[in-house]
Amino acid sequence: MTPREFHSASLLLVVFAASVLSPSVPAQQPSSLDVMPLPAHVTQGEGQFIVDGSFSVTVNDYPDARVVLAKRRFLDTLSRETGIPFASESPASPAAKAAFVIRTAGPSESVQQLGEDESYHLTISPTNVELTAQNPLGVLHGLQTFLQLVHISPQGFAVPVVAIDDQPRFPWRGLMIDAGRHFMPVTVIERNLDGMEAVKLNVMHWHLSDDQGFRVESKHFPLLQEKGSGGRYYTQQQIREVIDYARDRGIRVVPEFDMPCHTSSWLVGYPELASGAGPYPLPTKWGVLDPAMDPTRETTYKFLDNFLGEMTALFPDVYFHIGGDECDGKEWDANPRIQAFMREHNMKDDAALQSYFTGRVQKLVASHHKIMMGWDEVLQADTPRDVVIHSWRGEKALAAAARQGNRVLLSNGYYIDLNQPASEHYLVDPLSGDGASLTAEQKSLVLGGEAAMWSEYVTEENVDSRIWPRTAAIAERFWSPQDVRDVESMYRRLAIVSQKLDHYGLQHNSSTPMMIGRMSGSADAEALKVLASVVQPPQGYAREELREYNTLSPLNRLVDAIPPESQTARKFNQLATLIADGKASSQQWKDAQNWLVLWRDNDAKLQPQLQASELTAELGPLSQSVSQVAAIGLQALDDLKNHHAESADQIARNLQLLSAAEKPGAVLVDKLVPSIELLVKASGK
Repeated sequence: MTPREFHSASLLLVVFAASVLSPSVPAQQPSSLDVMPLPAHVTQGEGQFIVDGSFSVTVNDYPDARVVLAKRRFLDTLSRETGIPFASESPASPAAKAAFVIRTAGPSESVQQLGEDESYHLTISPTNVELTAQNPLGVLHGLQTFLQLVHISPQGFAVPVVAIDDQPRFPWRGLMIDAGRHFMPVTVIERNLDGMEAVKLNVMHWHLSDDQGFRVESKHFPLLQEKGSGGRYYTQQQIREVIDYARDRGIRVVPEFDMPCHTSSWLVGYPELASGAGPYPLPTKWGVLDPAMDPTRETTYKFLDNFLGEMTALFPDVYFHIGGDECDGKEWDANPRIQAFMREHNMKDDAALQSYFTGRVQKLVASHHKIMMGWDEVLQADTPRDVVIHSWRGEKALAAAARQGNRVLLSNGYYIDLNQPASEHYLVDPLSGDGASLTAEQKSLVLGGEAAMWSEYVTEENVDSRIWPRTAAIAERFWSPQDVRDVESMYRRLAIVSQKLDHYGLQHNSSTPMMIGRMSGSADAEALKVLASVVQPPQGYAREELREYNTLSPLNRLVDAIPPESQTARKFNQLATLIADGKASSQQWKDAQNWLVLWRDNDAKLQPQLQASELTAELGPLSQSVSQVAAIGLQALDDLKNHHAESADQIARNLQLLSAAEKPGAVLVDKLVPSIELLVKASGK
């Protein structure tokens, strides 16, 4: 291929989403609204409302401070998207249009509460817009829906004529951000709160302590941050500012301080809390570690009472998460005094000891006027019914907690750190599986769920690309009706929402090219981008088996730069499926051939560049393998086009080569392989 031909083929990586692969959806049908989450009720009209320089917003009735601030953010975001400057106040000129009127019935709670009315009604006509809500929470959501409806049209920027009555399915729609393993600066937290507002998530679960780091300033126990944070923690003033920032966006902040295990960072400064002899260094490795608090000492509970008093005063939300997961009990088993305590109190195992600890801590949390939350492990037969169970184990554990009468949240299936495709997260539902068999009363105990961003393999640089845009699909699962499950519609809208999130300052789209450019050391990184477009990080926990990592490992290689899901490979798989099923058009055949030629020939361009850096040299075998896989695909495509059936032996050899190519290289997975396998198998028929 000539440079011009290569450039033209590369453009396919950008425009493929708009090609014949995308199913044709009639414009202006409710299901085709390019918003996420989809509203509960939509009535489509004719025509559109034009957004131009005369556009203005008026707040009538109850001018809550949050609504006034939201109006300013709304106009700023709209201006970034359209390039049109908008006045924050309605112009006095008679010719000016107060085209968007916000009506709020009254205030929301001073400290945002679970279950507040979040509904809104948005009516858009060709000449005006009206947004009404019972309180500012509904206004915040309605403004985000309008922003998502804005699109370019022949008349300029516009929104469709539509009437929307909307409310969430679940009252708890969260995102957990782990700042314990890798610290996440305030700027990262705030821009992700902006993203949460955009897709109507309403709880940020802030995981603030783990073995590798204690991340909050304590004035009562300063050695927690001085010795347990590695110098990276949030001051109490920063915490207050983040809470205010979140509240302005309709988001509650729920802290988590994990105990009695995952507590190594506590024990560095306060070894007297520990079950073992110590001393305790700050760990650099992940996993289930042995250090644990001593549940048998009264001094442990005196310390925790003082600590909880300080932290519950800092965090105004009524819910307080104490973790409680993954205790291996090894320090308890090795401590003769603890074993004697267990015998004296008829505790048959470590689970019983942890239950005793959890019961004591629950009373302390309640004494500070908070409601305790914990992971699955805190649930026992005698767990108070007001304790909220957060399920990481799955729908069976969730249903068991609800049957026992506890309120529950689901995070299993929403672990966005595991690099699963958006479709897998999207089809998980808190009320599917065992949850579907609950009674109506038990189902009412299912509050919703949370996406979970554990931070072993992310830093402030690439965390946005792991959270977004897939978390928007999870947000839709929590907000929209349960029967909203069209995966192709979800992906179509997800691509649009992903682009809109750029206007909120999120870096999920910008971090990848920046990181690729850095590791290549060249302004011409096109060949590396072509390789990057068809590979993915390994799913699940496979990464930790492929290379050793710790808190000091640089996360600056291709596996860290690319998104969790290759949209290019997903779309090519759709194309390969059409071809294998005999349903592809001539243009689709041509598209497939162009792509396969691009991938086959890319290796020759890339190999000379890879040796320029240790960061890219490891990609040589992977690049060569991708080229070979594409060559097998081209041969299969040629056989199918010419109705030439390959011999059984050749098919077997090709499938064997493809099987070998599926194995990770440079901690990356070639996502073209499944599509080429489809073509090879079809060519043998």
